[in-house]
Amino acid sequence: MKLKELERPAVQVWSPASQCPVYLATGTSAQQLDASFSTNGTLEIFEVDFRDPSLELKCKGVLSASSRFYKLIWGSFGNGLLEASGVIAGGGNNGMLTLYNVTHILSSEKEPVIAQRQKHTGAVRALDFNPFQGHLLATGASDSEIFIWDLNNLNVPMTPGSKSQYCEQPPEDIKALAWNRQVQHILASAHPSGKAVVWDLRKNEPIIRVSDHSNRMHSSGLAWHPEIATQLVLCSEDDRLPVIQLWDLRFASSPLKVLESHSRGILSVSWSQADPELLLSSAKDNQILCWNLGSGEVVYKLPTQSSWCFDVQWCPRDPPVFSAASFDGWISLYSVMGRSWEVQQIRQADKISSSFSKGQPLPPLQVPEQVAQASSIPPLKKPPKWMRRPAGVSFAFGGKLVTFGLPSTPAHQVPQPCLRLVFVSQVTTESEFLRRSAELQESLGSGNLLNYCQNKIELTSLQSEKMLWQFLKVTLEQDSRVKFLKLLGYSKDELQKKASKHITEEASASSTFFDELVPQSMTPWEIPITEDTDGLLSQALLLGELGPAVELCLKEERFADAIILAQAGGADLLKQTQECYWAKKKSRISSLLACVVRKNWKDMVCTCSLQNWREALALLLTYSGPEKFPELCDMLGMRMEQEGGRALTSEARLCYVCSGNVEQLVECWARCHQASSPLALQDLMEKVMVLNRSLELLRGPDGVSSGPATTYRVTQYANLLAAQGSLATAMSYLPRDCTQPPIQQLRDRLFHAQGSGVMGQQCPPFPFPRVVVGATPHSKETSSYRLGFQFSHQVPTPSLRPRIFTPLVTPLTPSHSSPYQSSRMHNISDYGSPGPQAAQPLPLGPGVRPALFEPPLLREQKAQVPNPTGFPGTWPPPGPPPPMAPPDTIQPGSASLAETAQQLPLLPVRLPDLSPMSFQSPAPPVSFPVTHPPGGPGAPCSNALPTTGLSTVPPGPQDSLKNAPVPRTNLQRKKLPETFMPPAPITTPVMSLTSEPRGVLSSQPSVPGVGHAPPGAPGELSLQQLQQRPPEKVERKELPPEHRSLKISFDKLLRRCSLSAADLKTKRKLDEAAQRLECLYEKLCQGTLSPHVLAGLREVARCVDAGSFEQGLAVHAQVVGCSSFSEVSSFMPVLKAVLTIAHKLHT
Repeated sequence: MKLKELERPAVQVWSPASQCPVYLATGTSAQQLDASFSTNGTLEIFEVDFRDPSLELKCKGVLSASSRFYKLIWGSFGNGLLEASGVIAGGGNNGMLTLYNVTHILSSEKEPVIAQRQKHTGAVRALDFNPFQGHLLATGASDSEIFIWDLNNLNVPMTPGSKSQYCEQPPEDIKALAWNRQVQHILASAHPSGKAVVWDLRKNEPIIRVSDHSNRMHSSGLAWHPEIATQLVLCSEDDRLPVIQLWDLRFASSPLKVLESHSRGILSVSWSQADPELLLSSAKDNQILCWNLGSGEVVYKLPTQSSWCFDVQWCPRDPPVFSAASFDGWISLYSVMGRSWEVQQIRQADKISSSFSKGQPLPPLQVPEQVAQASSIPPLKKPPKWMRRPAGVSFAFGGKLVTFGLPSTPAHQVPQPCLRLVFVSQVTTESEFLRRSAELQESLGSGNLLNYCQNKIELTSLQSEKMLWQFLKVTLEQDSRVKFLKLLGYSKDELQKKASKHITEEASASSTFFDELVPQSMTPWEIPITEDTDGLLSQALLLGELGPAVELCLKEERFADAIILAQAGGADLLKQTQECYWAKKKSRISSLLACVVRKNWKDMVCTCSLQNWREALALLLTYSGPEKFPELCDMLGMRMEQEGGRALTSEARLCYVCSGNVEQLVECWARCHQASSPLALQDLMEKVMVLNRSLELLRGPDGVSSGPATTYRVTQYANLLAAQGSLATAMSYLPRDCTQPPIQQLRDRLFHAQGSGVMGQQCPPFPFPRVVVGATPHSKETSSYRLGFQFSHQVPTPSLRPRIFTPLVTPLTPSHSSPYQSSRMHNISDYGSPGPQAAQPLPLGPGVRPALFEPPLLREQKAQVPNPTGFPGTWPPPGPPPPMAPPDTIQPGSASLAETAQQLPLLPVRLPDLSPMSFQSPAPPVSFPVTHPPGGPGAPCSNALPTTGLSTVPPGPQDSLKNAPVPRTNLQRKKLPETFMPPAPITTPVMSLTSEPRGVLSSQPSVPGVGHAPPGAPGELSLQQLQQRPPEKVERKELPPEHRSLKISFDKLLRRCSLSAADLKTKRKLDEAAQRLECLYEKLCQGTLSPHVLAGLREVARCVDAGSFEQGLAVHAQVVGCSSFSEVSSFMPVLKAVLTIAHKLHT
């Protein structure tokens, strides 16, 4: 991506890495002239601000120079001083070397020129500052001159050695100089003759010469490896050898690598100091390439420029940025991270549009597609080193901590390839939480929860917690109500003891009273007939008027007499008398008496004093029936929470334990614990698991279901366990029948995080909808229900509807390649499509012919052909395959011929004596030579198939047959009658072939080389004879126990639909569906269905049992879309029809 650009015919140099902000210095190039032919020179410094989105550079300093420049270099000498920005050295004509103070150029206050020296005899083309000693400057010019300048004393420069030590006659120009990046006294120089000389300044002599033996190498650039001291690169500007050579001085006889992607001479190279594997190069082919020296490939390529780029340089401070100076007078700044120029183009277009709009917006700009594509630059293929983290740490699922770091040894000393260590450790922060969780899990596994509860009772010091654990323990025992009453302080044994003691104390006083009741002599009794109350009572009793008699007693407050009389008057009178008694007689116990007699426990729960919550709970335990008891306990507990304050909120949990309401128990706990710590959540889960186990003992495993609050807390608990590394324990707590996405996602993560720990367990369904990523071919949907020679070669585009069931897809990869694999046809049909679609013709490659008959040679061969369908055993099966029955005899439950062609590859048979014109006439009806075993196309082919008869070309488009190359032969085909009509294509799924015609056809003798007799000849069974033969009964095995639930669910659905269906047409469809589902049961018996199809069928059965037919249809569609046609074609269409009927009948 282009970041900045500058129109200057100049040489360039970046500010050092320590300089901030980043500057770019440019000096007028001595090798370029503009239209004015001016020879004046200018030195400019520009600030590079990448925050500014524009392409312009801000000029910060300008200085007129006495000469133009061949080379600029920016050193850090003086940066230690206050406000010092370093020194710029410029190489000019006539051996002129000029040093500039950057700070003075930027400020324009003092004279910026530090010194000028003219020691060289020619143009100074090579400059480089020593990276370790910033005051040392190496310069190179014509006549093989190299000087080492000390900026502290510029009077007398030193030379690394005499010219005779390194140069042949005549002398050469110094094209490049470079100090070693690791050893401070090593300097290298490049010469046009193709050699490089390495100097040791301590010895003041060259130590090695590197040159190419082809003598075609014209060196134009040189660069040292940033990290490996003995490696350097040389580039050649000769168009005959445009290469970059990587040399190692330890093996200087030949280069280590040669990079050869440029087509013309290379002008410059620059080695990235931030990533030693990246090397920039520019050449005369107008290309700028970035190389990966590790692999030798080009990882970044700048689009073709309009002119040669003579200099490229990496930015020392910003690693992805580099600059390029070209001969057309432009200096451009780019980034190798690359992105589209669309933003800059839009900004530029808006800038221009603002000058022409005149207040009204212009129409949008339509950029040609070719221009839009050309403006996009691909990013760097290799992740650069500056983006790599030297060390990293991250927490992973399951409490794992993943760490990595760089090795302690330097990169160049690490053997290649280097093993990078990644450490995965388990982090445990809640040891007490894990200990208590392990205890709970052990007790749940062993079933010894009574001892577990007893230990909790003994260890708990808080009285409310002790009482709660006592109640939980009682739920696991027999006679729980009696024991609940005893825990509340009410025991029948204690009451009897207290009552008997009270009766014994008063026995002596009462015995005299009862003795006086015994009559000493029988005297006649009188019936009062007076007008007082007794007389009126007597008259009412004599007349049988018990109601008025009771009213008289109540008026006189003779309550005992009234109740005795009311009992003789019936239930209604007794009830009225009781109501009057309670209205008139108020006592401390009258309300309790009323509740016991009326049995109106709901009013008691709503009106009793909360101080007597224990007594209210005891009344419910004693009198309430099992149907109303849970509801009344929940009402009492909720009232205690709402009206009793925090103290009674804790006691309300006892009510929820008695009622077995886990959901209310969890909600009550949540109201008391606003912030749940791990230990608090562990305490809750202990109570929840014990209560759940008691409910399972009472109602059975299927009678316990979790509410939303319980599910949330269980999921939170499982997450905590997983975070501590207890993955298996966490998975065991998740509710199995919950379909909430968070729980399904957590179950999926726990299952796959355990690795081999879940071997043998069924994988949970994938909890996310699958989205097709990437380009999908836009092809027409094809159907496999059409009979003929046209088959689909394209897969329909998958639908983007959300998936409820997502199967596991296991690709089938053949063990070796085969010429027959090219004839495999993939045909996937969506059962939700309204009907069959147009099919694609099958192309016949060279050497592949429609099999008209099978020569004896093929009958005798037992070649092993790769199994295209994944059936067990040998493919093709031993023995030649028989022809299929004619279309009229194919039952609705047989496999489609499109699927048959998909399963059996076309063998390349050479047909003897077959004329090329024989394919011009219409083809007779045929069937492909393949059959399926009992159970449909998905059953294993283990038995040898019978011998085959004549098979002819099916009807279809003649173009595909005309284009097929056919050998010239003399065999003539029989002429077909004029009234011949080809059979109609089969447009319904075909399930299975009848076994009897197969046996009849296999019993016919085969004549080698001739085949079967033509239709109508003696010995040939006609179509009518085949249809009249009774079908042979096939005994089916008993369904395995794990699959019986499917048959039960589908049979129950058929019965329900038959009872609900009103018209005969629907009932006939259901009867036919019941017969065709037998194919599914056969496949289940044979075990030929794949795991994801079985999982989908179970999900459909679950939806059927729940009455969710719409969801069942959605699951059905997903199973079909992700399954092989040959596997599900025999039963999935009829299952969809049944689900559709059920959905219509129940909506």
